[in-house]
This record gives sequence, structure tokens and C-alpha cells, in this order.
Amino acid sequence: MIDVRTLAGDELRAALPALAGLRIRVFREWPYLYDGTLEYEAGYLKKFAEAAGAVVVVARDGDTVVGASTASPLLGHADAFAKPFAERGHDPACVFYFGESVLLPEYRGHGIGVQFFERREAAARKNGLFDIATFCAVVRDSNDARKPSGYVPLDAFWRKRGFEKAAGLTTDFSWKEPHQDADVNHTMQFWVKPL
Repeated sequence: MIDVRTLAGDELRAALPALAGLRIRVFREWPYLYDGTLEYEAGYLKKFAEAAGAVVVVARDGDTVVGASTASPLLGHADAFAKPFAERGHDPACVFYFGESVLLPEYRGHGIGVQFFERREAAARKNGLFDIATFCAVVRDSNDARKPSGYVPLDAFWRKRGFEKAAGLTTDFSWKEPHQDADVNHTMQFWVKPL
């Protein structure tokens, strides 16, 4: 039985080392191809944890964290995430940002991802300040030779959760990919859902 719970405050901070390891492991896969380090993760997650209203939804199999999903007010993230909303006339203070969802492959397809979305939406609705939930996904060329055979994008899953791709609402973010010496710029597409 997988235990899924929403954590905040000290419990959230206690879960960060496990989340860092999962981010490095899961995001190394297509489509992110992220070559992360624990040093970078520590800084990134520390900033996330300091945001008022931040939550992490954790899935545990016994004592082992097998998945996690983060969310917090958009203004708690890098300016590159809030700027596109402001430029399109949305108040970034009214946007709740769903960060990563990382789940080990053997636990996928059992409803845990659905719980990640439901619990983050509940956190967004809790205080009534937010009218939009959003997340962003990396844009990749569908003909990229690195794409695994049989890969199925998550678009249908996201649409089933009520999210739609926001045409023209993108940002750029850089990270190091495996076998690269420097960070590579990536276009990130926002998906949105009214709350």
C-alpha cells in the first residue's frame, strides 16, 4: 500500500533530500534529460521550501519515498516563470505553480500521479488567493533521436486533469544535459487550469 500525503513546514523540509535524489534520477530520463547535482538541488529546493504556502506531496512505499510532487505560489519561483504571466496581463500573485512530479517507473500507472494533482489543487484552493494553477513542460522535437521508442507524452493525462496548453505562454530555462559540458537552453510550455 502506497501512502500519499501532503507535507508543509518542517515535514516538507525533512523530505527534501529524498526529493533531490528523485529529481536527479527521474529527470535524467526523456524528455528532460537533466544531468543534475545534489549541490544544485539543495539550493533549488531550499528556495522552494522557503516560499509561503509551499507543499510537497510525497508517496512512500513503507519508509522509502518513491515519488514526490511540489507546488507553491508562482512568485516563489524564478522570475522567468512569473514574467510571461505578467506580460499577458495575469497577476502572478494569483497563480499557483505546480513544480515537478517525479515518480519511480515501477510505481507509475497506479493513480499516484492523479493524487499528486488532486492534492496540489487542494493546496492551491485552500486560501482562495489563486485563480490559476499552472505547470510547465519542456518542449522537445518529436523527431529527436534521443526519444525512446514507444514514448507516450503526458498531454492526455494533463488534459484529463483539466489543464490545457496555453498557446504562446512559454519561458526559457537552462540545465545541463548528459554528455554536455555546459547548460543548454530549453523552451518550457505552460499548461493552465482555472481554479
